[in-house]
Amino acid sequence: MKILMVSMRSIHFKRWTTQLKDAGHDVHWFDILDGGRIDELDWVTQHTQWRYKYPRLKGRFFLKNKFPKIHKLLENDLTKEFERLLQKIQPDVVHSFVLYKCCVPIFPVMQKYPGIKWIYSSWGSDLFYFKELPEYRKDIERVLPRIDYLFTDNKRDHYIAKELGFSGEFLGAFPGGGGFPIVKLEPYVMPVTKRKTILIKGYQGRSGRALPVLKALKQITFSLDEYKFVVFGADEEVVAFIEKDKFLRTRIHKIYAKKNMLPHQTVLELMGRSLLYIGNSNSDGMPNTLLEAIIMGAFPIQSNPGGVTEELITHHENGLLIGGHENEAEILTHIETALSEPDLIEKAFTFNQQLKQQLDYTKIQEQVVNCYRKIENELND
Repeated sequence: MKILMVSMRSIHFKRWTTQLKDAGHDVHWFDILDGGRIDELDWVTQHTQWRYKYPRLKGRFFLKNKFPKIHKLLENDLTKEFERLLQKIQPDVVHSFVLYKCCVPIFPVMQKYPGIKWIYSSWGSDLFYFKELPEYRKDIERVLPRIDYLFTDNKRDHYIAKELGFSGEFLGAFPGGGGFPIVKLEPYVMPVTKRKTILIKGYQGRSGRALPVLKALKQITFSLDEYKFVVFGADEEVVAFIEKDKFLRTRIHKIYAKKNMLPHQTVLELMGRSLLYIGNSNSDGMPNTLLEAIIMGAFPIQSNPGGVTEELITHHENGLLIGGHENEAEILTHIETALSEPDLIEKAFTFNQQLKQQLDYTKIQEQVVNCYRKIENELND
């Protein structure tokens, strides 16, 4: 089967697509943001460097900053470039990752070619957050009736998609980047008794809510001397908040800024030596960092927007669910509960080490490859 992937350059796209290596498909990728080749996908035919009419023109970035209207004239039209590629490749199926960046811009083209099947992968807040914004909701409701097949990273989004016009075939809920190499990661999973790090996801911005977590930390009454606090993925607002606060500045052992993105392996190793992982947001799908915490044995304290986290975490059994993402008192209670109940953390660790087998790379890959094979069989019928 000839598959044309439409996606921005990202680690999740790379990991997902890697699952199809040696599966017998002719895989192409339209780099919709023209972010550049992915060397690890050298077996995929990559269609990049399409955006600019004169790619080697000097002073292009100056024009973009100072004279954006003139700079726009130097760009090729995305829709036309995609249609030209579609006609050249003549794929059996197009697979778009994320609705606004990778479905909406090519929707007019896909309407012209109803015989080409269209897969859409919903990630994160793709449907849950943007359905509440009228201008985005219109696009969602235009696109979803044209989609033939749907992947999601959680069960919730399948029902949201149906409510908003999707009537195609649901292929299943899978981690957005595929599964994890459980056996290879095992050496980095430390015993609970040796863990002293408390790891905090530092996103604020549109959906992240790291600041209520940091404010809760300041209110803990018992000694924290034996613990190391680490914040990763910290955006500028979070870094500034910490630097201005004397308590946090002295308490937090290490800050990894978002602009200097940590390698994925480093994040996993951090999880593997962390006692607690705290992730808080007002909107998300199934958080990849939550999956990483489960796999690497960190006790998760995680927000539950739209009820997705509870698909994996049972409150006070294998983690703690944050009901109010702005509720500092609740977050404080959860942190103190976890630190004062070592038996809870031990039981959660044991449970999650069993649960993680469901997230094994080879198991997820087999299921995903079977989904594409199912589509291929339906095309051949």
